[in-house]
Amino acid sequence: MSSQGLEVIDHTVHLTHEWINELAERVGYTSKRSALRLLRVTLQCLRDRLPENEMAQFSAQLPLLVRGIMFEGWQPKHAPDTHLRFGPTIAEAMTDTSEFRGSEDTRYVFDLLNNRISHGEVEDVRACLPEEMRVYWAAP
Repeated sequence: MSSQGLEVIDHTVHLTHEWINELAERVGYTSKRSALRLLRVTLQCLRDRLPENEMAQFSAQLPLLVRGIMFEGWQPKHAPDTHLRFGPTIAEAMTDTSEFRGSEDTRYVFDLLNNRISHGEVEDVRACLPEEMRVYWAAP
């Protein structure tokens, strides 16, 4: 039990650390900050390419703090250009992260999601994505 009576916050912080640690291990990063940045950038690029209803269903399976990271800065009235290519968009956002190796690293984020999200939801989300993105996200 939390000393403050805020177990939901303690729990989401714990889960978020689990996700970041798992991703850092999968991708082989020494920096947890780099792993968090990769998770953030990938989730936000994914968010920007999903229909709002599917995005809401998907995000409901994320830990509360990870969900907040995904929605950070989102403005539905100012939708990004979804014609921008997924891989280059992530690579540009990760340019100042020395451990980033490119699309291979992005695939590790999707491996993490396959491990942490229900297979049915993963399939629903993948079905909404253009082929250019599905190549990064293997079926569960």
